[in-house]
Amino acid sequence: MVDDVTVLRPGPPTRDARGNAKPGPVDEIPVTGCAVLPPAGQTAPTVEITDGQQTVIIVRVLYAPLGTDLRPADRIRHAGRTYEVVGEPSPFVALLPHIEANLKAVTG
Repeated sequence: MVDDVTVLRPGPPTRDARGNAKPGPVDEIPVTGCAVLPPAGQTAPTVEITDGQQTVIIVRVLYAPLGTDLRPADRIRHAGRTYEVVGEPSPFVALLPHIEANLKAVTG
């Protein structure tokens, strides 16, 4: 399966009226030729109930073309859901060269 994703990257910080730094507008960077899949062996999200509230944790792995600029502070939008990049994306230059990044979405 080949998917398109959007990398959501924090823009350069700006200053508010009082001179305080605030996050700049998010840059949206389209990336084609990706795959977003569950990690090996996981078929369902994790559900936790804490203090009577349900939290759903969904983990995925993003496989992007080699040379894709992915950073730990990025978020990834795919199929209507936004994921955080977890850790440092890793390049693989073996038989099928690609960049691999762990993703996590938490709701609830």
